[in-house]
Amino acid sequence: MRQGETVRFIATADWQLGKQAAFLPPEARARYSQARLDAVARVGRVAEEKNADFVVVCGDVFESNQLDRQILSRTFEVLRGYTVPVYLLPGNHDPLDAASIYDSPEFLRGCPRGVQVLRESGVAETISCRDGSTVQLIAAPWFSKTPRTDLTRAAVEQVASSDDGEEGTAPDGGGPLRLVVAHGAVRSLSAAPDALGLVDDAFLMAQISKGAIDFVVLGDRHGTLEVEPSIWYPGTPEVTAEREINPGNVLVVDIDGESRRAEVAVEHVGSWELRALAFALNNDDDVARLLAELEQVTNKEKTGLKLALTGTLSVREKARLDDVLDRMGDLFARLDVWESHTDLAVLSEDDDFSGLGLGGFTLAAAGDLQAQARNEAGTDATVAADSLGLLYRLAGGTS
Repeated sequence: MRQGETVRFIATADWQLGKQAAFLPPEARARYSQARLDAVARVGRVAEEKNADFVVVCGDVFESNQLDRQILSRTFEVLRGYTVPVYLLPGNHDPLDAASIYDSPEFLRGCPRGVQVLRESGVAETISCRDGSTVQLIAAPWFSKTPRTDLTRAAVEQVASSDDGEEGTAPDGGGPLRLVVAHGAVRSLSAAPDALGLVDDAFLMAQISKGAIDFVVLGDRHGTLEVEPSIWYPGTPEVTAEREINPGNVLVVDIDGESRRAEVAVEHVGSWELRALAFALNNDDDVARLLAELEQVTNKEKTGLKLALTGTLSVREKARLDDVLDRMGDLFARLDVWESHTDLAVLSEDDDFSGLGLGGFTLAAAGDLQAQARNEAGTDATVAADSLGLLYRLAGGTS
């Protein structure tokens, strides 16, 4: 690589095309699947707009190795719109095993020109960029779903051993830029750092420091994260779960040919939002505040919310809450109560049913449910309170 030149590439990962969005209602699943493809198309447009040399996809391109042919066809149609080369790394969802989707007749027959699968560990591709500079892609593809060794370290060590004891790409810019494309959890962020198959990021930093490699991009983590200045997770281009931190992005990476220093810009390409919302409810005003917050959410048809609710409401107030959730649920892609994170007590008050004109059997049933809700504990009390709320709403208490 000649001094003074800069290589620019787009790093992305975890497309998981074909993902079955079971967490969404059936009506929203088709829109979500299309949004994932649309995000992949936006990755290509970013590459074109930023005048990038190539795109790397760091694992889990597909949700699994067993996908409907239509998913492959639609993926290829999107990739045909890319104006730069694309390099796909097999990950844990789509490993290069005996059933690999990358070896299927449908993939081999339909894969567009300019799209390459990184099948070899070590230097899998040598790229000649448009300005004459050279980039070596050091790939660490997965060959099974449960590797027992650090695939990334093995790939880098393989390259290091071929350098015959030299320092590799020294900071004087005398050799090709070396970009590691890998997939997996890094050891420094793992809750079980002794687990097999983790990526040894301390080893990678040592290799970067001595000039053996220049930059590392990793898949597996769905949120964008800088592990070290030259080790990054781009994250998934479209959010997949509420707890993901900073999803929906790609990285635009510039590496200077002389200093080997990288500048990384985060570009948002996602259109969906999945998140949890914690809210305390203790009176009608709180229910009204929740309604106002839900109404202020834009792009409701592409937003999934899980509500973690705490507090204490009367039967009347709980019925109003249920009415709010029913009405707003028609607008959101998903809106439901996160039961495992919700602690909302419902207390029956004597005046909850006054003024509703109940009589006879209905009034007697309301009285029995009120007594049960007050005197019972656990599930029975919850069922009684929910039944009271439904009775209240059926009697027109929220109109």
